[in-house]
Amino acid sequence: MANKQEITLVGCLILQQSRLQQLKALARDSAWLMPLLQAVRELNLSSWCIGAGTVRNLVWDALHGYTPPSPLGDVDVAYFDTERLDVAYDRALQARLTAMLPDVPWEVTNQAAVHLWYQRYFGCPQVPLASLDDAIASWPEYATAVGLRLEADGELTVIAPHGLDDLFAMRVRRNHARVSVDTYRQRIEQKRFSERWPKVQIVVE
Repeated sequence: MANKQEITLVGCLILQQSRLQQLKALARDSAWLMPLLQAVRELNLSSWCIGAGTVRNLVWDALHGYTPPSPLGDVDVAYFDTERLDVAYDRALQARLTAMLPDVPWEVTNQAAVHLWYQRYFGCPQVPLASLDDAIASWPEYATAVGLRLEADGELTVIAPHGLDDLFAMRVRRNHARVSVDTYRQRIEQKRFSERWPKVQIVVE
């Protein structure tokens, strides 16, 4: 007979699988997100995703019943390429996306190059990241440490190193991997989570 720990583990796995399928369904049913994923796929990057606030908005808007969707400040395209660390390449990719979908606020960033500029902007050093998954795992809040990729065969891949619990619980918690308490508090103020999505729970440190 299974013990309580085993039963709890199985329950958690089932819940995660359910949320995974729910996220994929939301993406597939989104009239605005699928064209974005299709456009980025056209760049033929080996390791990429659309993530952070774009995925957060998709889920939290759905859970709040918002139509039309909340406006996006930017669409975060993250990719990982250790051979192209120059910012000019990011800008070139962004220009290609803008040519395809001019009205989208694209923001393209090579996560392999983050350590080269992070301290200049945020005041603390960042070790080189090992992969796209490693990069996503360090994003500011667990709820936004999620990415979506559209594969060549049309399948959707979800990258969620910390799982999907915070995203679907609409819970904002600081990811200690990279963000300081001060930066986290500034983000809470700037992003206006509670104002935009009243059901959101913010964990204040």
